[in-house]
Amino acid sequence: MNSDLSGLRVRDIGEQGLLERLQRFCPPDIIGDDAAVLETLPNQSLIVTTDMLVDGVHFSDVTTSPEDAGWRAAAANLSDLAAMGATPVGITVGLGLPGDVTVNWVERLYQGMTECLSKYHVPIVGGDIVRSPITTLAITALGQANPNFIIRRATAQVGNAIVITGIHGASRAGLELLLHPEIAQNLKTEAKAALITAHQRPKPRLDVISILKEILISPCSLPMSGMDSSDGLADAILQICRASNVGAVIESSKIPLPSAFEGWLTPEKSLKYALYGGEDFELVLCLPPEPALALVQKLGTGAAIIGTITPGSKVILHHEKAEIPDQVLSLSQGFQHFGQ
Repeated sequence: MNSDLSGLRVRDIGEQGLLERLQRFCPPDIIGDDAAVLETLPNQSLIVTTDMLVDGVHFSDVTTSPEDAGWRAAAANLSDLAAMGATPVGITVGLGLPGDVTVNWVERLYQGMTECLSKYHVPIVGGDIVRSPITTLAITALGQANPNFIIRRATAQVGNAIVITGIHGASRAGLELLLHPEIAQNLKTEAKAALITAHQRPKPRLDVISILKEILISPCSLPMSGMDSSDGLADAILQICRASNVGAVIESSKIPLPSAFEGWLTPEKSLKYALYGGEDFELVLCLPPEPALALVQKLGTGAAIIGTITPGSKVILHHEKAEIPDQVLSLSQGFQHFGQ
């Protein structure tokens, strides 16, 4: 829905003018009041998550088109719902904008959001717009889940297998290719495109929820825990272990990597991207070995059992080669918003 007047700026039409244009992205029977009214199924729990993206921190014109920024913002929130075992119902959008942002840019942002959301039949049901010195996007996603099927971080048990639902490191590699195109030497065009797409258009793993429901009666009937890996694979495992008061052993050789990494990145950099790159939006799930194996078989290529929950509190990265010492992982090794 790009405007013919591509140079028209937000300050030229004001808040009400912009809202009028953006209402076209929302169901007409839901918006227009002070709050949205959403119907949920009987015996369902409402699941709510909020995520923020800031220009220069989470996206930039160098690496992300407005459409891709919108897609990524929507995907991040849908991924959080998937990590809880929830089905999305709708999202609200809070938008902080400098006055000189073009209306065309904002409409393209919303176009990217709706392209992602439409794949899962999720509407934009409201939001707010304010003036801001920095473009900021805050999305609140609403979902519903059976109370007996909510996935939590604090329920991992010793002996659980650690499952990841797909490859890791692709998004970080895609970002590096966008920032430093010269590193694409010896990388096939198709592989480069796939890695960049992994960064710009991540796919939330809502499909995993239906598969889990086929395998499990409910997480309450089996010890199970989980979250998504948006802040990095290592971060997800550490967060689960900390919440559950357990430790883990991760087998570095079991972590599935993009095929493009072979012969392009060193093993050390490949592993670093997988553990700490972030924004892969896969699920990390801890459950007993038998259903864990069934889940991996159902998910197919990319899914893997990469370790085991252990007593204690340490998360150990074990290397197959005896000459490489085991490592103790910590949250400080990953991305920190307020790190120095």
